[in-house]
This record gives sequence, C-alpha cells and structure tokens, in this order.
Amino acid sequence: MILGIGSAVPEKVLTNQDLEKIVDTSDEWIRTRTGIERRHIVDETTKNSELSAQAAKIALQNAGIQPEEIDVILVATVTGDATFPSTACYVQELIGAVNASAMDVQAACSGFLYNMTIADSLITAGKAKYILVIGTELLSRIVDWSDRSTCVLFGDGSGAAVLGPADDSGRGVIDTYMKSDGRLTHLLCMLGGGTSVPYQKAIDDGLNWIRMEGPEVFKAAVMAMGDAATKVLEKNNMTNEDIDLLISHQANIRIIKATAKRVNMPDEKVFVNVNEFGNTSAASIPIAISEAVDQGRLKKGDMLMLVAFGGGFTWGSALIKF
Repeated sequence: MILGIGSAVPEKVLTNQDLEKIVDTSDEWIRTRTGIERRHIVDETTKNSELSAQAAKIALQNAGIQPEEIDVILVATVTGDATFPSTACYVQELIGAVNASAMDVQAACSGFLYNMTIADSLITAGKAKYILVIGTELLSRIVDWSDRSTCVLFGDGSGAAVLGPADDSGRGVIDTYMKSDGRLTHLLCMLGGGTSVPYQKAIDDGLNWIRMEGPEVFKAAVMAMGDAATKVLEKNNMTNEDIDLLISHQANIRIIKATAKRVNMPDEKVFVNVNEFGNTSAASIPIAISEAVDQGRLKKGDMLMLVAFGGGFTWGSALIKF
C-alpha cells in the first residue's frame, strides 16, 4: 500500500503569457486546446536526481520510514541525469538509502504505473518490504522551444511514493494492468540520445527534441486509457460508482475528459492539475496524488483509480485502496 507520498516542482513558473514572447502562440490557444495555464521549469543547474530526492524525502517523512529501511528504489524517467548510471543510483546516494538496490524503468508517461506494478509484485512475493517509487522528469531540457506544438505542453517535476505491505484494513494495491504496442513508437518519441543514430548526427539532424504526432496521439491515448480503465474495473467486478477518485496522466484536459467519459466518471470524481503543471510525463500521476491528498480530495480508505499512457506506446491502470 502507499505509506507516504511527496512531490517537488521547480520554483520558476513559465506562464502562457511568457510563451507568447517565445513562439507564435497565445494564452487562449493553449488553454482552449490543452487546459494548461502554466508549467514549472528548472534552472540550468538543477539535476533530475536532486528534484527526485526532494520528493523522496517528503514521501519518506510522510510514511514514517527511514531511508536505510528502503529495500528498492525504482525511478521512472526519460530525462535521467545520464545515460548511465541510473538516476535511481544518484537518488540513493542523495537520500542515504544505503541498503537499497536501485534502478530506472523507462516507460515514458506510463512509467510510474509500471513501477508501481513492479513494486507491488516484489512486495507481494516477499522480496522486499519497503520500496520507493519515483516518477520524475526535466522535460524542459528536451523540448524544442521554437516548436509551438510541443513546447507549450511540458513541465518539470518529481513525485515519489513509499510502498509497503497491505494491512488488515484492506488498504493497498488491489490490481494493476499494463500493456504496450510497439507498432506506435513513431507517435511520440525522441530519436536522439540512443544508439540508433550516431551522437553527432542526432545533434546535426535535430533529433534530440521530443517529436509528437498530436492528433494520432490523442486518439491512441483516449483509446488506450479507456481500455485500461475498463479492463481493471471489469476484472475486479467494479463500476465507476465504486471509485472515489480518478487520477489520469495529466497530458491535456481534452484527453483527461475524454478518458473519464469512456468510463462514465462524473467530473467531481476526476482530479485535474494539468492547468498548473502541464504535462510532466512520469511525474504527473505522483504529483497529482500528492496534490489530491493535500487538498483533501483523497483520504485513507478511498478507492483510487490511476490510468496512464505514454510513448512506446505504453499504457496501464491501477486500483488502490488508499
């Protein structure tokens, strides 16, 4: 179960009005199409692992768990500190989790959900007791600030959760669902930074930025998240009436609303904070959980549904008795 949650975002805020000065766009255009009003952006010196460590320390404090009690650290990110070693290892050092194993899992915006599934499986199998799951991104480092179709969408942030065994009250991870479709890799990607294109050629060809086929991503995202939500509900003999709060990946408001409609979820049960943070990829769900707790929208014993999609194409869902 989730013992503690925490999040951290940069202090610097980039508003839609700020973006009007950078690219040919407008506040109205961005808000009506995405629901985004502002996003948080790191300065030039902040590292992903540093922001992750901030979120992790808050989650550990809220869980009442010491860093040395953590058995595993799982970090979901596409914007790690380095190609290797893993960002998780950097986080391990920063928080003093000396007894943990640490690794990154890359499933783009679905990464936090994928990591929760891995963490729950390890805990259920008795391989670990306490696992730190982090979703974190510095997307401002990989967006083309001259491309108005993408630069308006993304923000930076980190979210963390400490998972432990379920208790006698029934609180814990009820079920998870994961799927992917490699035929859709071209819809949302960054082709540079890997080994398929030589490093210098990727720079010369402008391949080190996020690329997205917007209309196709929208259709695939709504279908994928609707499928994930429906599957996990049906498998557990639940309906939308059993859910207290739905938190989906905060990609944009149209995708969030369309996904909720697929499972007939009323607006009052749908959490939205994309207006404040933009799309923070793997960080969006843990940041949203943290915000929902702080706002009193999510309380102990509530039935929480999580649903996400990401590049790959990846998608998934989870049911959690919070």
